[in-house]
Amino acid sequence: MRNVKELYDLWVDKVADPALVKELKAIAGAEDKISDAFYRDLEFGTGGLRGVLGAGTNRMNIHTVGKATQGLANYIIKHYEAGKRSVALSYDSRINSRLFAEVAAGIFAANGITVHMYKTLMPTPCLSYAVRTLGTSAGVMVTASHNPAKYNGYKVYGDDGCQITEAAAAEILAEIEKTDVFNDVKTYPFDAALAEGKVAYIAEDVLTAFIERVKQESVTFDEPIDRSAKIIYTPLNGTGLVPVTRILKECGFENVIVVKEQELPDGNFPTCPYPNPEIKEALTLGLEYAKRENADILIATDPDCDRVGIAVKNAEGDFTLLTGNEVGFLLLDFICTLRLKHNAMPSPAYMVKTIVTSDLTEKIATHYGVNTINVLTGFKYIGEQIGLLEKKGIPSSYILGFEESYGYLTGSYVRDKDAVDGVSMIAEMFAYYRAKGVSLLDKLAEIYKTYGHYVSTLESYQFEGAEGFVKMQEIMNDYRNATEVEGKKIVTKKDYSLGIDGLPKSNVLKFTFENGDTMVVRPSGTEPKLKIYKCVKVD
Repeated sequence: MRNVKELYDLWVDKVADPALVKELKAIAGAEDKISDAFYRDLEFGTGGLRGVLGAGTNRMNIHTVGKATQGLANYIIKHYEAGKRSVALSYDSRINSRLFAEVAAGIFAANGITVHMYKTLMPTPCLSYAVRTLGTSAGVMVTASHNPAKYNGYKVYGDDGCQITEAAAAEILAEIEKTDVFNDVKTYPFDAALAEGKVAYIAEDVLTAFIERVKQESVTFDEPIDRSAKIIYTPLNGTGLVPVTRILKECGFENVIVVKEQELPDGNFPTCPYPNPEIKEALTLGLEYAKRENADILIATDPDCDRVGIAVKNAEGDFTLLTGNEVGFLLLDFICTLRLKHNAMPSPAYMVKTIVTSDLTEKIATHYGVNTINVLTGFKYIGEQIGLLEKKGIPSSYILGFEESYGYLTGSYVRDKDAVDGVSMIAEMFAYYRAKGVSLLDKLAEIYKTYGHYVSTLESYQFEGAEGFVKMQEIMNDYRNATEVEGKKIVTKKDYSLGIDGLPKSNVLKFTFENGDTMVVRPSGTEPKLKIYKCVKVD
């Protein structure tokens, strides 16, 4: 058991940043707050770091970012030759994102590692693309994705543009753990590093090349499509504004209205406290715009622009929100239909989905002769599968990867979900069916009629602090020993913590019940939440 009071006193003595000093003084004598801030080090894994902003070892601040960066720098030095060590760096609109990016850049520079950094905030997929295009040793994206404003994070990418593997994460963690946060972190002033060429801004043509590559994902070929639809777009005060409006315009969608209040970067997210396109409340303002402007479709991207959610006008003139699963069904059917029609379906062809994504996806894929690969939750595992196909010399065999949490990718040019690509493909799909007089809701009804109607739900339960962490583990153990759930008898139970189905070990349980319904339970990897996914056949 660590001595949190001793750690607190050390930070009070060592920390110089005025904001952190003020916070440390503010919690003096508050044992519960001190415990929560220092009871553990912020967990580092394949997703890097993510946590609440503030002072302490269990918080996102310049010191926890610095320690992680020094650990990553040590890893790069071990694995790459001097003179060939480099990092791509990007950041989103969150509080302190630019600060953390500059701190990290200075530490890499101090360790002799060249930094290629976007001059302004840029989406996560653009970071992955920069790693691959510039050939860097690693990448760092400062973001907490869709989390509330009090969070920030630090995602680490390998030289393939994919989030780091379990093995790399373990090795980097070992380096982090032997780094003293106040004595072992090398630093260099950002402005000096920039002036001396140790840090260089990424050229504008890298973003242009990214946009051009996304445009190549089109599958409509010479099909007639109707791009006249009125689109409401919201970047939810994140990074999506420039690349998303650009891709829409360059693909011929001129009738686009941006939600003014959510147009510019703002880490406080004043009109959407939970900036997640999965959550209806985050789309409230966009839906108001859509109704007022008599729009055809609402499109929203999260702060780091790797997730995309939509709502479409229904027969009553109101708007229906589509789930991540439903958009995935539509995209898969759309892509397969047109690829087959135009003899553009690779052989073999693969789509990749996470184990919490609806199994209906696999039925659609099988119908079109496409193989399905199931992976653990997290798009890094989808990116890993693209890499494996690339090693086999068949990267073009990958046609789509998606997860129910609104993440999509149709090409192998990046190794993470890409909302710029998602927006482009959704708009193209909408325009293709619009030209035929078919709505996305009509098409979805047709899919359900063909394969069966499945309804998927996600329930999230919050467990804050040290006590919450313990409680989640207890609940997982109770589920692990259960023979029935909510009166339903469990027919099969998959415990992924045992390393089954050829997948890495993960604290995930999947139940199948007598009637064929399924349920998946897992702790979130990014928030103090327990997530329960249910999939029920309704006809």
